[in-house]
Amino acid sequence: MLTWLFENLSSEYSFLNVFRYLTFRGICGILTAIGICFLFGPVMIRKLSDYQISQTVRSDGPPTHFSKVGTPTMGGALILVSVVVATVLWGDLGNHYIWAILFTTIAFGVIGWVDDYRKLVDKNPRGMGARNKFLFQSISGLIVAGFLYGTASTPAETALLLPLFKEVAVPLGWGFILLTYLVVVGTSNAVNLTDGLDGLAIMPAVMVAGALGVFAYATGHSVFSGYLGIPYIAGAGEVLVFCSALVGAGLGFLWFNTYPAQVFMGDIGALSLGAAIGVVAVIVRQEIVLMIMGGIFVVETVSVILQVASYKLIGRRIFRMAPIHHHFELKGWPEPRVIVRFWIISLILVLIGLSTLKIR
Repeated sequence: MLTWLFENLSSEYSFLNVFRYLTFRGICGILTAIGICFLFGPVMIRKLSDYQISQTVRSDGPPTHFSKVGTPTMGGALILVSVVVATVLWGDLGNHYIWAILFTTIAFGVIGWVDDYRKLVDKNPRGMGARNKFLFQSISGLIVAGFLYGTASTPAETALLLPLFKEVAVPLGWGFILLTYLVVVGTSNAVNLTDGLDGLAIMPAVMVAGALGVFAYATGHSVFSGYLGIPYIAGAGEVLVFCSALVGAGLGFLWFNTYPAQVFMGDIGALSLGAAIGVVAVIVRQEIVLMIMGGIFVVETVSVILQVASYKLIGRRIFRMAPIHHHFELKGWPEPRVIVRFWIISLILVLIGLSTLKIR
């Protein structure tokens, strides 16, 4: 929105030309999103407390979590609003990738909001129910997958890229829709499973979003993409603005979510964050790299799958509790130690993912 305004005014005020630069608008996106969080975060926390929209804790969970009862939740709405506002202000609204990402983020945010509302306000422990939640996630995921497939103008936009190989791109055809669906819905639920400790999910999400912003900038730049040996996708660079807004909103939310948390994000934040990261990875054609950089999310999800499968098949649990971060808690690790060590692992994985840009 502001991009269009400043472009029209730049002929009279030359200093406004700075807003033509994608990197500058990315910085503006970070500052805008983090500013919104700082400005409205305390108000939101107070309102959530007043309406008693607070965290519930499993009776069989780690004993250290019982003190979290009563902590406000659904704070992910702050992330959602900050990201959307910052993207609309500083992004190019004529770019179809921006609309695809905004639709995905808002759609999964609405699903999370309904689930949280039914759990916390309607006092229904099942929320909207796993089947209904998955149904609406699937519908949203297929809509964005179909949209991206239908608007693709070059083979590179629907081909699967393999890291470390310059000339390898596997044509997917209609398989692109299935892959996009799996990445968006899978990442959404993976982030949701990881969101079990104070700040555990948000910081890896911030790091992955920042790294994907680098991929977006390189993919949408004809010179850099050629130099790095990755396909050039026109318009993909604009995704950097969204990634920057997500980084700013995530850091702003972490200010209140860091241990001991003043607020939790709830499904409204976790589901929308994961879906947003997934669709960005699809747009910049880095689905495999996403699995590397988001390795913490993958491990958390796999730990739940293994735990359930083991219990149903042989009647025994592999971990003391799943997702795996609870396993380490029950082994005696203090919560801050689990969180920071998972953050460090995430940073390492993100750096490995970024290195694939050059190692080809």
